[in-house]
Amino acid sequence: MTIVLALASALVYGTADFLGGLASRRVAAVVVTLVSQGAGLVSLLVVLPIAHGDGLVGADLAWGAAGGMAGAIALVCFYWALAAGTMSVVAPLTAVVSAVVPVVTGLALGERPSAWALVGVALALPAIALIARETAGSHRRATRKVLLAAFVAGAGFGFFFVALARTSGDTGVWPLVAARAASISLLAVVVAVSGHRPAAARPALAMILTAGVLDTTANALYLAAASRGLLSLVAVIAALYPASTVVLARVVLGERVQRWQLGGFALAAVAVTLVAASS
Repeated sequence: MTIVLALASALVYGTADFLGGLASRRVAAVVVTLVSQGAGLVSLLVVLPIAHGDGLVGADLAWGAAGGMAGAIALVCFYWALAAGTMSVVAPLTAVVSAVVPVVTGLALGERPSAWALVGVALALPAIALIARETAGSHRRATRKVLLAAFVAGAGFGFFFVALARTSGDTGVWPLVAARAASISLLAVVVAVSGHRPAAARPALAMILTAGVLDTTANALYLAAASRGLLSLVAVIAALYPASTVVLARVVLGERVQRWQLGGFALAAVAVTLVAASS
């Protein structure tokens, strides 16, 4: 069940990213992020009466808020890096770092997966890089600033995985509410400084709202998986989210799946099989 939940979170994360990416072609990315996060918060408040767990716990709220802030900073850095650098470098670097951070953290906290599970993790990391890698859309160089931004984005996403996993698992969706409230507060400041307006989201509002609800659903699935299994295994499975984005781009937009991405899918399948068999 742990691996199923982690895989489900990856599937939904990737779908949300696909819709958010489409919306960002028509609306400023920071506006898309703010509005989608708002939609996610509303969806959480709707289910809160039946998914409140044991109620408010200060430590869980703190971990949730810290993760939300890190996630918001990561999104800003990620979008800037994609705009300023080469996507074929930025996307895989961010994806791999987002997986490495929770794996290293889990091992440092004393987790000891089986040998076969560790082999699966080792295969999953290059699989993530291959799946996330795209054909360069320009001849722009990946400067040090771009690489740094991509690294910070990956670290932020990775810390978000860690923060949710550090919650007790007994407080329902409260950690996610704290995460959304914190990220919205930060993004609202960014939007105000940048001069964009949330009203600009109207041309792609349906996609943005759906992306927000799906992203929150993915967070809930990941939270459920992390409360049942090892962080070093659950997070690396959830980090396979670029796979569903690539598949949707192929099915919906007719984009070509590159050979290296097919190789990444094959590696990912072997990695998930090894992790699941050893769980």
